[in-house]
Amino acid sequence: MKKALALILPTLASVAIMTTTHAETVSFDRDAPGALPAGWRSGVTGRGSPKWSVEADASAPSRPNVLKQSGSGTFPWCVRSDASLADGYVEVKFKPLAGREDQAGGLVWRWKDGDNYYVARANALENNVSLYYTANGRRNTIKYVDAPVPGNTWHTLRVEFAGKRIRVILDGKPYIEMDDDRIAGPGAVGVWTKADSVTLFDDFGYGAASPASVRTVKPETRR
Repeated sequence: MKKALALILPTLASVAIMTTTHAETVSFDRDAPGALPAGWRSGVTGRGSPKWSVEADASAPSRPNVLKQSGSGTFPWCVRSDASLADGYVEVKFKPLAGREDQAGGLVWRWKDGDNYYVARANALENNVSLYYTANGRRNTIKYVDAPVPGNTWHTLRVEFAGKRIRVILDGKPYIEMDDDRIAGPGAVGVWTKADSVTLFDDFGYGAASPASVRTVKPETRR
């Protein structure tokens, strides 16, 4: 047994471990239709008149309610203002319904205010996934990747982030994985759209990871 372990252990790659210390999922089903969900705030980066509200929708993954953006603006956002994560994950189910200019569903994290945050989005008109950082009210592209995003269909968008590392996953498939350190430290998490996108959101989940739980486990070496 000892000989077998001695042969196996040196061949193992280092393993990164992240332990989620707190996680929550918001289904919007306890919120009254026609208004923002409790504990959330909304606005727009740039100009416009976004309209965020809880609405009933028969197609919701967890019925009866969803969060809907039906107004328009440069970059409408809606964040869970009482959440503050530096490292962890954020995830949502979204359904792009309409929009002549855009049909986007996105996630924001490390949100400091309406002008400074990270955003990852999937676009049904362009069939792609993209990663941006917004600084001083200006959106800056980090990376675009082609991906199938059929309209009028529910999708799952997830972002995992720890230190500089960012991983963007659509419908269970990783599309972007890279390092970026332009926005650091804790911030709020939420959802995002662009222009005239009419988009539904449901089952918004997020979790914080303790920095101490993110470590590298190195295999023992044979002596």
